[in-house]
Amino acid sequence: MTQETFRNTVFILRDEMFRFAKRFVMSSDEAEDVVQDLMIKFWQKKDELETFGNLKSYVLKSVRNECLNRLKHHDVKLGFADLQIHRSELYSMDVNNLKDHILSFINQLPEKQKMVIHLKDVEEYEVSEISEIMEMEENAVRVNLMRARQKVKEQITQLMSYEQRSISK
Repeated sequence: MTQETFRNTVFILRDEMFRFAKRFVMSSDEAEDVVQDLMIKFWQKKDELETFGNLKSYVLKSVRNECLNRLKHHDVKLGFADLQIHRSELYSMDVNNLKDHILSFINQLPEKQKMVIHLKDVEEYEVSEISEIMEMEENAVRVNLMRARQKVKEQITQLMSYEQRSISK
């Protein structure tokens, strides 16, 4: 694989890699480190990359695995208390923007649901690709996506009904 081919096939995925990594580690710096480390690894085995059928899927699966390894081995873990602090910070922000509320609702989802909804609705992957990336059955992907969307919908409905009560008072 030439440098130009690498740039056009792997390097162009860096933004998607960063967004996906950030969903795991919830830190921009750590997500950047993940992407940088993986880019080095991919460059070192650039000749092997040509043999993979779906390179995008392989790259995002590598991001997922690298993040999980870091969470296990480098004490980057977000414990339950840290997650609660993060969630309360999201709620304490005085934001009237629905998009920000929706993103905070998504961030509260269980990890699988959060990743599936991100890959499907943000990155616009097909269910089959998500299944490959997440190493899940396609039906499990669909179920997690449905549950995630339902939870977000319920929270939006609650938010809207609360805002309507606040306006009418």
